[in-house]
Amino acid sequence: MPATVIVGAQWGDEGKGKIVDLLAQESDLVCRYQGGPNAGHTIVVAGETYKIRQIPTGIIAAKRSAIGAGCVVDPGVLVSELDELEARRHETRNLLFVSGNAHLIMPWHVALDGARERRLGRLQIGTTRRGIGPAYADKATRIGIRVQDLLDPKILRQKIELAAAEKNIWLQRVYELEPFDAEEVVEAHLHFAERLGPFVADTSLLVDRSLRAGERVLFEGAQGTLLDLDHGTYPFVTSSSPIAAGAAVSFGIGPNRIDEVLGVSKAYVTRVGEGPFPSEIEGADHARVQTLGHEFGTVTGRERRCGWLDFVALRFAVRVNGITSLALTKLDVLSEFAEIPVCVRYRLEDGTEIEEFPAHQSDFHHCRPVFETLSGWEAPIEEELPDAARAYVAFVEAALGVPVTLVGTGAERERVLALG
Repeated sequence: MPATVIVGAQWGDEGKGKIVDLLAQESDLVCRYQGGPNAGHTIVVAGETYKIRQIPTGIIAAKRSAIGAGCVVDPGVLVSELDELEARRHETRNLLFVSGNAHLIMPWHVALDGARERRLGRLQIGTTRRGIGPAYADKATRIGIRVQDLLDPKILRQKIELAAAEKNIWLQRVYELEPFDAEEVVEAHLHFAERLGPFVADTSLLVDRSLRAGERVLFEGAQGTLLDLDHGTYPFVTSSSPIAAGAAVSFGIGPNRIDEVLGVSKAYVTRVGEGPFPSEIEGADHARVQTLGHEFGTVTGRERRCGWLDFVALRFAVRVNGITSLALTKLDVLSEFAEIPVCVRYRLEDGTEIEEFPAHQSDFHHCRPVFETLSGWEAPIEEELPDAARAYVAFVEAALGVPVTLVGTGAERERVLALG
């Protein structure tokens, strides 16, 4: 179908990058619609590993790639990614398009992000400290600096001087940190402007024309459904909208122009940072899954918390995204287990059992998982799924009412089985 959104169906880190990379082979335009360099995709192609943070995954497949207005852009990170890709002989100049309406992550955003987390102590959110939240906050209060401001030195200087004057007060008086020299920041961003200016474009018009021409457009988010600012497990969420509807908002197209929504879920579940996690694995099996799945963050290196597959949360993701099919990644990680628990319901404090995600955060914070145990297959997955693995996939389809069309069985692009 012409327009497909690939969305994380859990707390992020579901292996979206590999699925986007796979489907990008048959796409004309790949679009990143939210987030910034706080989340990364790890892509393995022909034995080479790429760790993508800011640029859409499609660039590895030499596809036109766009960063939408709903993203926040760290110009230093973006320049370093461009330099790295070009050093590895990847074309970028005629393939990457960056929305002029996307907002910039400024150095004080990074400083404030870290300072606020440290000040919160045990109540911290668990951010990546990459300045994402403060950048989106300035966007919401209408004092942000946008990508297009790089193209006008006079406006850029005015905005940086104004913002620095305010942020330095916070840094010095509240957090007791060194202030930023506005002139140094201006000079650095004038340098970024020279490098990034050729990539700035009207990405809404780009997507509109691609769809009108009948081209295949793929939209990818950075985080997962349960980290959505409005619909996730607030306050332990990101600062933007990873759900599928965010793609239409970020690129300025009508929601009726999205044809398919492919949800991506691990065969188990992980999350990074603080917050409740009902199906979190206890005991030795946690370290076992973490090691087998190499569950460490692409950008931060942080350990990911691991849990058994959570159908209550997945059912919620299907509903809020309008998921039409599912990609189940890392099924091979479960190949060493004789039995595999799955969370089918939550039990609330009063003993009530629910199958739908609780609307009240207090219920979610205190709920307990109700598990069913499925048979493992204790065999490597090669060209076909073992019978017990196929039964596991069938259980997922029946529980969610959504077909599983792709199954990931390894890190490489080729280690994906198409079902149907």
